[in-house]
Amino acid sequence: MIKVVAKFIVQEDKIQVFKDRVVDLIEKTRQEEGNIFYELYQDANNPQILTFIEEWESQEALKEHMGTDHFQETVPELEDLLIEEMDEVEINIYKLFK
Repeated sequence: MIKVVAKFIVQEDKIQVFKDRVVDLIEKTRQEEGNIFYELYQDANNPQILTFIEEWESQEALKEHMGTDHFQETVPELEDLLIEEMDEVEINIYKLFK
C-alpha cells in the first residue's frame, strides 16, 4: 500500500480556480483501478495550502495514475496558479512501515 501527500501553495486569488480545475481529476482518479482513497484538503490555518492525500494499492497503480490523460492534462494547468514552480511542489510518497 502506498500513501501520497502532495502539498500545493496556491496564489491567494487563484484558490477557487485551483479547486475548480481538479474536480474532474478527483472524480476520474477515484474510478481508477488500484485507487483506494483520493481527496483534496485545504489547510485550516492557511487556505492557500491545498493538499492531496491519496492511497494506492501499489506503486504500479500510482505510476499508472500519473500516466492517465486526466492527470497529464490537469497537472500542467495548475502550475500558473501556484506560488512556486511545479518542480518545487512538496510530494511525499510513503510505504507502510513493517
